[in-house]
Amino acid sequence: MKTAKRRKPFKSSSKCQRKGIEVTGKWKPVAVDPNVFADEQFSELVCFEELTEYQLVDSSKIDKSKGSKRDVVTADEDSGDGEEEGMAAEENECPIKRKRKKKNSERLELKKRKKLDLQEVQGDTPADTKDNLQAKVAEKCFEESAVATKMVAVQKKSPKKRKRKTRKRTQEEAPLPKASKKGKNWSTAALDSANEKTDVSAWKDLFVPKPVLKALSELGFTSPTPIQALALPSAIRDNMDILGAAETGSGKTLAFAIPMIHSILQWQKAEDMSEGQEASLHKDMTNETVDEMTFSSINEDSESQNSEEEEESNEDSPLAGCVQELKNIEFDFGTHTAAFTAPDPAKRHPLLGLIVTPTRELAVQVKHHIDAVAKFTGIKTAIVVGGMAPQKQQRVLNRRPEVVIATPGRLWELIREKHPHLCNLRQLRCLVIDEADRMVERGHFVELSQLLEMLNDFQFNPKRQTFVFSATLTLVHQVPTRILQKKNAKKMDKASKLDELMQKIGVRGKPKVIDLTRKEATVETLTETRIHCEKEEKDFYLYYFLLQYSGRTMVFANSIDCIKRLSGLLTILDCNPLPLHANMHQKQRLKNLERFAERENCVLLTTDVAARGLDIPNVQHVIHYQVPRTSETYVHRSGRTARATAEGLSLLLIGPDDITNLRRIYKTLGKNEELPVFPVETKYMTGIKERVNLARQIEKVEYHKNKARQHNSWFQQAAESLELELEDDVLMGGQDEEEDRDKQKILKGMKKQLRHLLSQPIFKHLMKTKYPTQSGRLPLPLLPVTKANSALSIVLQQKESKQGSRTKLR
Repeated sequence: MKTAKRRKPFKSSSKCQRKGIEVTGKWKPVAVDPNVFADEQFSELVCFEELTEYQLVDSSKIDKSKGSKRDVVTADEDSGDGEEEGMAAEENECPIKRKRKKKNSERLELKKRKKLDLQEVQGDTPADTKDNLQAKVAEKCFEESAVATKMVAVQKKSPKKRKRKTRKRTQEEAPLPKASKKGKNWSTAALDSANEKTDVSAWKDLFVPKPVLKALSELGFTSPTPIQALALPSAIRDNMDILGAAETGSGKTLAFAIPMIHSILQWQKAEDMSEGQEASLHKDMTNETVDEMTFSSINEDSESQNSEEEEESNEDSPLAGCVQELKNIEFDFGTHTAAFTAPDPAKRHPLLGLIVTPTRELAVQVKHHIDAVAKFTGIKTAIVVGGMAPQKQQRVLNRRPEVVIATPGRLWELIREKHPHLCNLRQLRCLVIDEADRMVERGHFVELSQLLEMLNDFQFNPKRQTFVFSATLTLVHQVPTRILQKKNAKKMDKASKLDELMQKIGVRGKPKVIDLTRKEATVETLTETRIHCEKEEKDFYLYYFLLQYSGRTMVFANSIDCIKRLSGLLTILDCNPLPLHANMHQKQRLKNLERFAERENCVLLTTDVAARGLDIPNVQHVIHYQVPRTSETYVHRSGRTARATAEGLSLLLIGPDDITNLRRIYKTLGKNEELPVFPVETKYMTGIKERVNLARQIEKVEYHKNKARQHNSWFQQAAESLELELEDDVLMGGQDEEEDRDKQKILKGMKKQLRHLLSQPIFKHLMKTKYPTQSGRLPLPLLPVTKANSALSIVLQQKESKQGSRTKLR
């Protein structure tokens, strides 16, 4: 339709040309009811005009010769060319033009099919097929009206918008650029080791879904670990709750991830079946509604014949016949209104899996592992942790993922804000509490206890499956006697600890308890050693170890202040450490973890935020700069190395303040024999101490200097905002310029001296000492029999002398 205003004279014919499209045709006036002009919005209208006998012409078919006008070329004229020329033209055309041609041909075919259907309806049709033909005609009219609406919208677009859309389509259809080679993430480096498909027949007896088997084959997981082999059948086949305790690095993540994926796939399958039944029911109801519609008989008078002639003349037009008028049709909208209501997104895409972890880094790692296993399932996951923008996490939750991995604090915050995806947890199919013994400890994670109360009260789902995993799930502290002497004190054992844990989490019925931990709670491939020293000497032995033994080393401390001090000290000594603690920004924490996983020789200084669950590949050494306060923390710290049957070393730096914690760990883990002493060559300690003492002095001066700078800048900004004058007593540091110059000279001299010391090698021969291993044997070179016997006797004598010296030290 076209509307003409008073300022423009009426024309019986018109020609409209736009960029890329040329429209020609005739305008015919349409009779309008005078009551329409009663509205003020139509006061300027003179009449309505209808465009007939029009044609849409592609710009690629118009002659672009200089000085000549564009000629209109129809689809029939273009189709008259030879086959070879047509093939060459199609190859040279851009994808957008080819797409337009395809759409035009589809519209023409739709028009022809419609005419054939109309001819069949006009003819003698049997009584049993009349209803089907009526339904077909109604469906075709609906499709054609949708096409016409779309084309009208295309015509109304401005040339600029159409050009922008064409450019966008061209960009989408162009081949994507190759991804740049980027370093692997620390949480996926272990999963990306295998590229070729491997045999996964060992997993088939564990009821693993086929899409998961395909992902496991690509990941290179040929066989399940013991915890996976015991947990998967009971969780998938028997739908039991699982309480799993296994050593660190034993594959506990997949032990609960695969059953969760299976449960979600089963729910989706059931929903698809129910939707299919609803769709069939809706189709039957729609057919009944169409049968009740009264179609007017198709007139065979002259008006219908004229309309058919006009349709035949406009056969070549892509828009000809897109809209068909049906007269005397009655619709009953009140009877089946409920069948057309939009489904609730909360019911269509509910939250089916919830995983709660104690640390943010562990949540990120679990998400990456689940994404790798669920690669071919279409299951979406989201992460909800602190330290990141809550608005971004809300947008991620708006996509309604099936699985959410979260830390308790941020999760409870979004639940209290009543986010739509977290409001209804009654449909939750799987609940996972990772590192459960840490999560439910008294005084930790108050938000988790509130969440569990909600899930077990008014948000309870009797069909929910619960998974509880930890490396120290069955590890029990030895309660001090002063606590046992109280009246209400109970002696805690393994059974009572599990019962209390099940009661807090809300485990239903009788779960399957899987305990694969050893009495020592550490893996067999881990070498545990110790060094007794004074508190001030820990820096010496730490620096000695880092120089002597290269590789990935994690250094644990109990406080953030200790990590900050060590970071400054080791940076001055050119060790380039990477800090990780709770006061850092979350992006920086993840970035340091990625850098640590990328570098072969690197030091990570961290608190206990990195002690649990993190699977960082090829960590050779773990150093406890401060002895942990609990035995669980010691087990989890030491578990960052010697993962998946690999070897590793755990070194305890024991000072006088650490004796109490060490005895508690020994008692809980049942270590009757003391750990072996780490061998240190004392002749190199003089050079080590000289470097470390000088670095301490430099670090102390720079620390006070930075502290004074921050203090003074804060007071100066506050004084400027309040328009006050600061007194000299408020500012830190000396105001005498000569004194500052002297300090700067002393600092420069110390740095110069330290650079000179660092340029000189301390060890004449690298790796001269070897830390103790479990095998206790070193490989011998291939020698003749006589030389081999003499060499073996020398090695045995050296071993006996070392054992004698150790007994003397004890």
